[in-house]
Amino acid sequence: MKRRDPKSTSGSKKPPLHLIPPVAEIQESIALKSGADKHGPWNWREHRIELMEHIAAVKRHIARFVDGEEGDPETGVSPLAHARATLGIILDAQAQGTLIDDRPRKGKGAATLERLTKRRRR
Repeated sequence: MKRRDPKSTSGSKKPPLHLIPPVAEIQESIALKSGADKHGPWNWREHRIELMEHIAAVKRHIARFVDGEEGDPETGVSPLAHARATLGIILDAQAQGTLIDDRPRKGKGAATLERLTKRRRR
Protein backbone atom coordinates (compact mmCIF):
# COMPACT_ATOMS: atom_id res chain seq x y z
CA MET A 1 0.00 0.00 0.00
CA LYS A 2 1.39 3.37 -1.02
CA ARG A 3 1.34 6.06 1.58
CA ARG A 4 0.73 9.62 0.68
CA ASP A 5 3.64 12.00 1.11
CA PRO A 6 2.98 13.82 4.42
CA LYS A 7 4.25 17.04 2.85
CA SER A 8 1.52 16.90 0.18
CA THR A 9 -1.22 17.00 2.81
CA SER A 10 0.00 20.21 4.42
CA GLY A 11 1.31 21.59 1.14
CA SER A 12 -2.06 21.26 -0.56
CA LYS A 13 -3.46 23.88 1.81
CA LYS A 14 -0.89 26.50 0.81
CA PRO A 15 -1.00 28.84 -2.17
CA PRO A 16 -0.12 26.91 -5.36
CA LEU A 17 2.78 29.14 -6.39
CA HIS A 18 3.90 26.48 -8.85
CA LEU A 19 0.93 27.43 -11.04
CA ILE A 20 2.38 30.85 -11.92
CA PRO A 21 3.68 30.51 -15.47
CA PRO A 22 7.49 30.83 -15.47
CA VAL A 23 7.50 33.02 -18.61
CA ALA A 24 5.19 35.52 -16.89
CA GLU A 25 7.23 35.46 -13.69
CA ILE A 26 10.52 35.95 -15.55
CA GLN A 27 9.22 38.83 -17.66
CA GLU A 28 7.61 40.47 -14.63
CA SER A 29 10.90 40.28 -12.74
CA ILE A 30 12.64 42.12 -15.61
CA ALA A 31 9.97 44.83 -15.50
CA LEU A 32 10.43 45.12 -11.72
CA LYS A 33 14.22 45.32 -12.14
CA SER A 34 13.79 48.23 -14.54
CA GLY A 35 11.66 50.05 -11.98
CA ALA A 36 14.10 49.20 -9.18
CA ASP A 37 16.96 50.69 -11.20
CA LYS A 38 15.00 53.94 -11.59
CA HIS A 39 13.25 54.28 -8.23
CA GLY A 40 14.96 51.80 -5.90
CA PRO A 41 13.86 48.25 -5.10
CA TRP A 42 10.75 47.88 -2.97
CA ASN A 43 10.36 51.69 -2.93
CA TRP A 44 6.58 51.43 -2.42
CA ARG A 45 7.25 49.98 1.01
CA GLU A 46 9.24 53.07 1.98
CA HIS A 47 7.03 55.68 0.32
CA ARG A 48 3.28 55.83 -0.02
CA ILE A 49 1.97 55.39 -3.55
CA GLU A 50 -1.26 56.56 -5.14
CA LEU A 51 -3.55 53.81 -6.37
CA MET A 52 -5.11 55.66 -9.32
CA GLU A 53 -1.72 56.75 -10.68
CA HIS A 54 -0.69 53.09 -10.76
CA ILE A 55 -4.04 51.97 -12.23
CA ALA A 56 -3.48 54.49 -15.04
CA ALA A 57 -0.03 52.95 -15.67
CA VAL A 58 -1.56 49.46 -15.85
CA LYS A 59 -4.12 50.69 -18.36
CA ARG A 60 -1.39 52.33 -20.48
CA HIS A 61 0.62 49.08 -20.53
CA ILE A 62 -2.44 47.11 -21.58
CA ALA A 63 -3.31 49.68 -24.26
CA ARG A 64 0.20 49.40 -25.69
CA PHE A 65 -0.18 45.63 -25.87
CA VAL A 66 -3.63 45.84 -27.46
CA ASP A 67 -2.25 48.31 -30.00
CA GLY A 68 0.33 45.73 -31.10
CA GLU A 69 3.42 46.44 -29.01
CA GLU A 70 5.20 43.17 -28.29
CA GLY A 71 8.19 44.44 -26.32
CA ASP A 72 8.72 47.48 -24.13
CA PRO A 73 11.33 49.79 -25.72
CA GLU A 74 13.45 49.87 -22.53
CA THR A 75 13.23 46.28 -21.29
CA GLY A 76 12.17 44.25 -24.29
CA VAL A 77 9.56 42.39 -22.26
CA SER A 78 5.83 42.43 -22.97
CA PRO A 79 3.82 45.44 -21.82
CA LEU A 80 1.70 42.84 -20.04
CA ALA A 81 4.72 42.03 -17.84
CA HIS A 82 4.88 45.70 -16.88
CA ALA A 83 1.14 45.65 -16.12
CA ARG A 84 1.64 42.55 -13.93
CA ALA A 85 4.54 44.21 -12.13
CA THR A 86 2.48 47.31 -11.42
CA LEU A 87 -0.47 45.24 -10.18
CA GLY A 88 1.91 43.33 -7.89
CA ILE A 89 3.22 46.61 -6.51
CA ILE A 90 -0.35 47.75 -5.82
CA LEU A 91 -1.18 44.51 -4.00
CA ASP A 92 2.01 44.67 -1.94
CA ALA A 93 1.55 48.35 -1.06
CA GLN A 94 -2.01 47.60 0.00
CA ALA A 95 -0.80 44.78 2.27
CA GLN A 96 2.00 46.99 3.67
CA GLY A 97 -0.30 49.91 4.39
CA THR A 98 1.53 52.25 2.00
CA LEU A 99 -1.20 52.47 -0.63
CA ILE A 100 -3.09 55.75 -0.89
CA ASP A 101 -6.53 54.58 -1.95
CA ASP A 102 -7.65 57.54 -4.03
CA ARG A 103 -10.37 55.73 -5.97
CA PRO A 104 -13.46 57.75 -6.69
CA ARG A 105 -16.54 57.07 -4.61
CA LYS A 106 -18.04 53.64 -5.30
CA GLY A 107 -20.11 53.69 -8.44
CA LYS A 108 -22.59 51.47 -10.26
CA GLY A 109 -20.13 49.87 -12.71
CA ALA A 110 -20.21 46.37 -11.26
CA ALA A 111 -24.00 46.38 -10.90
CA THR A 112 -24.42 47.71 -14.45
CA LEU A 113 -22.12 45.05 -15.83
CA GLU A 114 -24.02 42.34 -13.99
CA ARG A 115 -27.41 43.66 -15.12
CA LEU A 116 -26.36 43.96 -18.77
CA THR A 117 -24.67 40.56 -18.75
CA LYS A 118 -27.87 38.91 -17.46
CA ARG A 119 -29.90 40.69 -20.11
CA ARG A 120 -27.64 39.41 -22.93
CA ARG A 121 -27.90 35.80 -21.72
CA ARG A 122 -31.68 35.69 -22.23
